[in-house]
Amino acid sequence: MGHASENAIIEQAALDHAWDLVETFSGMPRWRPGDVNVAGDLIADRLRALGVPVTVHRPQVYLSVPHDASVAAGKTTYRAKPPSSSAHCPDGVTGELVYVPSQKASLRSYTKSAIAFFGDEGADLGPQLKGCVLLTEGFGNPALTALAEEWGAVGLIAINPGVDIHWGTCTTIWGSPDLDDLPRKPKIPVVSVNKESGAALIAEAGDGGTATIRTVMEEGWFEQAVPVVEIPGNADSDHFVLLHGHYDSWDVGVGDNATGDATMLEIARVLWANRGELRRSVRIAWWPGHSTGRYAGSTWFADHFAQELDEHCVAQVNCDSPGCRWATSYHQTTCMAEMQPLVTSIIEQITGQTPIFKRPNQAGDYSFNNIGLSSFYMLSSTMPDAVREEKGYYAVSGCGGNIAWHTENDTLEIADKEVLLRDIQIYLLSVLRMAQSEVLPVDWRMLTAEFTATLKDYQTACGADFDLTPAAQGVAALDAALEHLDAGIASGRVSADAANAVRQDLARILVPLNYIRSPRFSHDPAITCPPLPMLDVALDLATLDDNMKGFALTQAARARNRVVAELRMARNKVEAAII
Repeated sequence: MGHASENAIIEQAALDHAWDLVETFSGMPRWRPGDVNVAGDLIADRLRALGVPVTVHRPQVYLSVPHDASVAAGKTTYRAKPPSSSAHCPDGVTGELVYVPSQKASLRSYTKSAIAFFGDEGADLGPQLKGCVLLTEGFGNPALTALAEEWGAVGLIAINPGVDIHWGTCTTIWGSPDLDDLPRKPKIPVVSVNKESGAALIAEAGDGGTATIRTVMEEGWFEQAVPVVEIPGNADSDHFVLLHGHYDSWDVGVGDNATGDATMLEIARVLWANRGELRRSVRIAWWPGHSTGRYAGSTWFADHFAQELDEHCVAQVNCDSPGCRWATSYHQTTCMAEMQPLVTSIIEQITGQTPIFKRPNQAGDYSFNNIGLSSFYMLSSTMPDAVREEKGYYAVSGCGGNIAWHTENDTLEIADKEVLLRDIQIYLLSVLRMAQSEVLPVDWRMLTAEFTATLKDYQTACGADFDLTPAAQGVAALDAALEHLDAGIASGRVSADAANAVRQDLARILVPLNYIRSPRFSHDPAITCPPLPMLDVALDLATLDDNMKGFALTQAARARNRVVAELRMARNKVEAAII
């Protein structure tokens, strides 16, 4: 397929059907399970009306649905919202209010580190909080909830940065829990309040006051609709690109994620009309359970189609919060290292901008790291920092940077037609190129460069305490093999089929190595880990006493063995393809 044909397909993208779905969803709350199913069936009906076949799966997934909450302190009862997975405490839990200021930079922290949240004071907080209610700035997120519970707090109150209160989730469990996950299920009530209420509660804490947290939750197994479109390829129909995003939302959730649902609807329409041009297949899935199930829909799909994904999926593309007002920048583009050249070419072609990349958090619907899928995008375009500062907005995790994110204010005015069409084109071209390229556009030498930098940082941190040279040598050997492979592909000595097989096989080894701690086909907690997470013990060695250092060195040796072995496995696959 030539470049002119590619452009012709991109030019077919239009707003008619997409914008109609955005407008429809702007009047449809989509967080209660029954309402979510209505929305899922509506997506399927829209697809069928466009002539696009769709399968609607109806799995049982575990959800925690927040209904009501309040905080009573002194003579005042304050409005509050409970995040999904807060403990159900309709009669209230009371404790002494203990206010601990958070570090401003960590309001959205995904890292379970007391020092990350609270600075050096965080190292000694445990004894102060037993039996108390922790009050701090930020969002009631999983990492902070897990810390508060470990310290023995009976509740957590998160002070949001503005006049609105944001919904969210507070569990570290990824998707529907299994038996091993259940001990991590939050056992304390968690709520968020706005900045004004937070200031009053801080004063109450200063006077030695108490607070009573009341939460009303609905929790259990619910049947939910999962619409999936399969658009068959021609030359290699067994392999497919997965494009996906959530359709459940907080309230009507226009920017998060009705615009994403509309984007995928339009891409389904265009690609179905051009299915005769596709080399590989494309699957497009709309998830429930993102908000109230901590990615329960995408996790169910990852679990129940794991073998198919393992054998045949060439990449996953996540579509969340495109097409929002003022979101004209791509300076926070989520992307794994090996996909960066492809994504750079796409965004430069559509917008003229060169994206600035960020490593994927353990968030969004990235439910496929455990299988080993190369991945790109999570949140889409965002507003430039200068615009955000001019508007006085604080940082949020969606809606293109609009602080309507996860509030009742995420309404139709958050969407922007011009931005939406541009983002549809970006997603469409991204999926099209992954589906069409004769050789998969995956550059693993970008990842070996990242590994080299990571290991250098880890070696600097641990100094003479531990030697990471074997891992660094393993990376260098893999990089050299990849250089020979790329030369063989360019010269035609390595066939496209062989190149694609090894590039896909490498993802199954290197993505888990770089993003998860758990075994493949299980799900890590929803707490972001650093690169090469098996080796991050190296970052702590210099801070430990001799006794603890011995345990840490034992862990480091075992982790190094695993890393070196998996790098060798990856190199062997590359070398086998060259021969």
